[in-house]
Amino acid sequence: MKEYRLVAWPQLRPPFDRIAYRRMLSDMSHRHMTLAQLSECSGLRRHDVRAFLDMLEARHLVAQREAATDDSLFGSLRPLGGWLRRALAAAHLD
Repeated sequence: MKEYRLVAWPQLRPPFDRIAYRRMLSDMSHRHMTLAQLSECSGLRRHDVRAFLDMLEARHLVAQREAATDDSLFGSLRPLGGWLRRALAAAHLD
């Protein structure tokens, strides 16, 4: 699965000048994101997100990489573990 990250902010023209596309650009400017993640955060259909990514790729405005796969069954719970660790550390300091 591929992940995408914005390398330069584009000037958006119709039909990509809506807020959902700007939201995707903002998210991709901070981190690599998959097609599914972009579709979920923007509320757009996968087909529309794919068309947007194709436009960005044609203009050389996006970098892509293969997504890292988790080796364990519990890899998707990793963000929760970080949150728990911070919450417990903060509670311990109080």
